[in-house]
Amino acid sequence: MKQNNKSKKKKLVKRLFIKLARLVGYEIIDQSSLTIPTQNKTIFQNLSQPGTSSVSIPLGKLDVVRKISGLTIIVRSYTSTKIKKSLNLLDQNKKRIFEFPKSEYTLRTINSVIHSCNEALKEFNYLDINLIITDHNSEIETLQKIKSCLNKAKFKTLIINLDETEIINNINKKDEYNNPISDNMISNMMNIYKSLLLTKEKAKDLVYFLEDDYIHEREAIKEMLFTYERISSQLNKELFLCPADYPYLYNKVENSKIFIGSKRHWRTVNESLITFMTSRQMILKYWDELKLMCTLRHHPMEKALHKIYENEYCLSPIPSLTMHCTNINSVYGLPPNFRWKKIWEENEN
Repeated sequence: MKQNNKSKKKKLVKRLFIKLARLVGYEIIDQSSLTIPTQNKTIFQNLSQPGTSSVSIPLGKLDVVRKISGLTIIVRSYTSTKIKKSLNLLDQNKKRIFEFPKSEYTLRTINSVIHSCNEALKEFNYLDINLIITDHNSEIETLQKIKSCLNKAKFKTLIINLDETEIINNINKKDEYNNPISDNMISNMMNIYKSLLLTKEKAKDLVYFLEDDYIHEREAIKEMLFTYERISSQLNKELFLCPADYPYLYNKVENSKIFIGSKRHWRTVNESLITFMTSRQMILKYWDELKLMCTLRHHPMEKALHKIYENEYCLSPIPSLTMHCTNINSVYGLPPNFRWKKIWEENEN
């Protein structure tokens, strides 16, 4: 009987202590079982509260002062077989990994983003997500498959067929060295330009520019959102987040700053391709530079973007959150130490 009373007293003291700790802003960790009694979670689960706090063990809690209110994702879709061979990469004769028609990469990209956004909404349940597909000359069958993918989304979606007459006169048909550029490259540049215009028209907060051959892990969008809130709050700055861990960046011996995200390390990079997440505020701040990137073909194409990174933080995850489906020998594509085939198979339409 005495033993039961002692046990009850211990439990009562424990509950009172937990309540007191929470009142003064602390969390308690039971390191024998690796549980958080105040949240009824283990330390391996997400402990952060969207828009409120970011928690990383053993670093502790960081108050979020940069709450995300909306996310607009713009996927630039190119699947037309009229411009060039559908198996090959943009302006290249190389084939992509797995050697499927281009439309298959587009469909799996869209599938993966939808799955990842649906997963993110379990935590960011208040977030306004809008997925826009800007398509250029896809065949009717492919567009129908895209629409079928969009039916799985638990958020707003839209397909826009690119109107060439709206944009074509803004595109220089020769590159910075006065050499003619391909029709395929012109299509790419028009679609990027349209993405910028849509940011002005529709984006409320964050915007994610995405090419249609990046297949995402299920946790990708959630990790990017939690990381943006955490690191932007930490630095008191807006950011650029690149979702891919590009192999070519390991060929250079450069200094990087390392940050803790939600479930990844993130490092500063000086270069990326034209797939990145940032805020509408940053797009408007660097409007002229970004517009120049899609009206005149530079070498590299992202030259203006890299210039921006000299003044702003661009972060890349380790390990990668996406698989950029290029040729297996391309240093601009497949991320190292990544489950390429598994992620490809998981996102079959």
